[in-house]
Amino acid sequence: MNKIIMGADHAGFELKEKIKQYLADKGYDITDEGTHSIDSVDYPDFAHAVARKVENDPFNMGILLCGSANGVAITANKHAGARAAICWTDEIAKLSRQHNDANIICIPARFVSEQLAESMTDIFLSTVFEGGRHLKRVEKIAC
Repeated sequence: MNKIIMGADHAGFELKEKIKQYLADKGYDITDEGTHSIDSVDYPDFAHAVARKVENDPFNMGILLCGSANGVAITANKHAGARAAICWTDEIAKLSRQHNDANIICIPARFVSEQLAESMTDIFLSTVFEGGRHLKRVEKIAC
């Protein structure tokens, strides 16, 4: 999974830009769905754009940022093919992939450092879904 779809509102813009550069330097193919400044915007516009691209291509992974990560996660999870997880520690990022097969990491930009955001992103992108007993649970998520 080398294709990363990113999006953020104004509260997550600056951290999104830092993570985007960090991942580009590592060779990831990044699509930035915005926002492109710190001007106030509505987070659903960007969360929907990211979630659509992730749910339509199983090889895409998403990264969403807003102040608390709640708004973008709630919005992204309205999409049947999106499994957006709010992460604020490395362990939660790992478990969201291992146990929940999350395909979008939602980062609370106002509450985590740049270093932690980069670490969580690395872990999220490199961790494989365990399947097994977790698969039947993930299969029950969609309505």
